[in-house]
Order: sequence, then structure tokens, then C-alpha cells
Amino acid sequence: MKLERLLAGLSFGEGPRWRDDRLYFSDFYVHQVRTVDESGRTETIVEVPGQPSGLGWRPDGTMLIVSMTDRRLMRFAGGKLAVEAELGAIATGLCNDMIVDAKGRAYVGNFGFDRHAGEKPRPAVLARVDPDGSVHAAADELMFPNGTVITPDGRTMIIGETFAKRLTAFDIREDGTLSNRRVWAETPTCNPDGICLDAEGGIWVTGAFTHHMIRVLEGGTVTHDLDLGERAAYACMLGGRDRRTLFVVTNSGSGPAIAEKKDGRIETMRVDVPGAGLP
Repeated sequence: MKLERLLAGLSFGEGPRWRDDRLYFSDFYVHQVRTVDESGRTETIVEVPGQPSGLGWRPDGTMLIVSMTDRRLMRFAGGKLAVEAELGAIATGLCNDMIVDAKGRAYVGNFGFDRHAGEKPRPAVLARVDPDGSVHAAADELMFPNGTVITPDGRTMIIGETFAKRLTAFDIREDGTLSNRRVWAETPTCNPDGICLDAEGGIWVTGAFTHHMIRVLEGGTVTHDLDLGERAAYACMLGGRDRRTLFVVTNSGSGPAIAEKKDGRIETMRVDVPGAGLP
């Protein structure tokens, strides 16, 4: 299994989402949300001054964008970018990845601490933003909540905890609250970053501080281990017309120092099992 380059020259890609026959993604340090199709054709959708990260859509098509540095959830509709919710009361670090469920509720993670200033890691609180704009604490004591998926039945959320080397699952109640917290899989060789779910229940997991990405089953069995050589993978998404194209966001490093290198890429690989669930 080998990745093939689709797009190069990114500052730092994040939040890949397959929608309307193209891949949406954030490019952190140039403050842009962009798209690329399977032929490599790109388009800039919107510029986000506060540095875009996680992406998602409500059922009515409203696009939601995490704004990292000012700790906000933005909405983009009708060509206009506006503040949907202030997250600073919950987020104790830069905001990062997000998933939007089928009812339009956005679950937004944050670092929990100032990683780039050298602070020691501490747990973060996951925020939930309801369609009415209200903000709630969804789950606490998460060690750098990051990539997140929701199962096809809408009943289970699985989130990567980067600094705990595990995937953690919750039941999703009708009102959006989370319960029955449990370890879905330990990932001792991988600090989970972005993740995506397939139709057999496997999760592709990118590793923030390694040069590997894995596919893991509930309980921790690793079915695939992809060696990326000198690069690292930071996010992934199953898409394409049959959802069997694995899009992988890679770079030679992370953090603000990487911005000027423009070494980010989106690479692809065909897989046997199609994507499932959300995002």
C-alpha cells in the first residue's frame, strides 16, 4: 500500500471532509478553507483570520468552521463568515478538530494547554454547540481531544486522545449529551490525530508524532500499519465517489515553525473497505 501525491505546497492541512465530489480542508497558516477534487483542481472557499481547523455542515447546508486562535465556532453561509459561538469559556487551549452530527450539533475539541509555549499537557473539555448557538461542556478529562467519528446509527462517538494514545467512545443520547465513556482501543504505537471510520468498523488513525498511520479495530487489533517514511500524517478521510479513496494529510512536521516550508500535502490511496458514518 502506497500513498500517491494529489496536492502539494500546503502550509499545514487539517480537517479533510469529503462533500459534493471534492475534499474540503483547512490550510492553517494561510488562514484558508480550500477544496481539491480527484483531478487535483483546487478552489479557495473562504479565509478565516483566526486560523481554520475542523470543518462540518449542518443539515441545512450551513458550513461550520473552527477558528483556532480566537476559540470560536464560525458559520459560513451565503458567502458570509460570521461568529456562531464563543468557545473561550470552555476551551483552555487552541481549538482544533470538530464533528457535526446529523442533528446539527457541533462537538469541538481543544488542546487543553498552550503546547507551543511549552506548557505541560493537561486535560481538556470537549465543547458542544447546539443549533440554537448555545454552548455546553460535553465531556471532560480528555487528553488533547482530536479526530472524531460518529457511527452510522448516530449512537456512538469515538474520539482520539492524542496524548493518551487511545480512542475513547461515548454513547450519544437524544439530547446530544454523552455517556458511558469507555476505551474503544489503545494505540500504544500511535498518538491519534485525525481519524476516519469504515464500513467494517475499522478506524484509520493518523499519528501526530510518528511516521506511521494505522487501521485499528475495536479492542486494539491493528490490521494495517502504513510507513510514511520521512513524513507524518495528521488527518485522513475516506471519500471519492465510492468512499474507497483514503485521503491523507501529511507534512514534514507540525507547529508554527513549519508554516514557511509549505511542505504540506494531500496524498491518496485506494482501500478495500469504504467509508461509513460521519464525517
